[in-house]
Amino acid sequence: MKGLIAKKVGMTQVFDEDGSLTPVTVIHVEPNTVVAKKTKETAGYDAVVLGLDDVKQNKVTKCYAGQFPENVTPKRNLKEFRNFDAEVSVGDEVGVELLEGIRYLDVTATSKGKGFQGVMKRWGFHGGRSTHGSKFHREAGGTGQCTSPGRTFKNVKMPGRMGRERITVQNLKIVKIDPELKVVMVRGAVPGNKDCTLIIKSAVKK
Repeated sequence: MKGLIAKKVGMTQVFDEDGSLTPVTVIHVEPNTVVAKKTKETAGYDAVVLGLDDVKQNKVTKCYAGQFPENVTPKRNLKEFRNFDAEVSVGDEVGVELLEGIRYLDVTATSKGKGFQGVMKRWGFHGGRSTHGSKFHREAGGTGQCTSPGRTFKNVKMPGRMGRERITVQNLKIVKIDPELKVVMVRGAVPGNKDCTLIIKSAVKK
């Protein structure tokens, strides 16, 4: 398992040698700092904690700053990767070169928030007829029961807040890696807004 903390730049398109077009998402990978290493002797499992984006010393509490070694500046984003398949030490920096030899990625992020939505957009309901005097267009229909049990069961698909959830998209193919620009391009879409924080890992199912 290899992973990094990155930023989403946006989408573009690239052309293959035969001229076919491929839509890609551009992911910017700034060097991640190794904040800590966990072993089976100390924590019961092997893991590496990576950090990204420096924070000023006067902006963090003593409790938060205490988890960083003396030679490491406090970081805003922290992520623990178990069974990290690379030899690193605390204080080292790892970047996009870590992805060399990897063909597929799993990308995790918080999806875009869409606010309060109805059942047609949120759950894909078909909706009622729009003609011939119908008064049932975009409603959810009946959700309650009769006298027994006289209530609505849990997990009934209803209108509500949509999006703003943690989502993982698996098996995104790496189209191109540019070490100079510190970017990696993957085929297809990635959840989240532009400039959002992403967690990219080597694909589990590939």
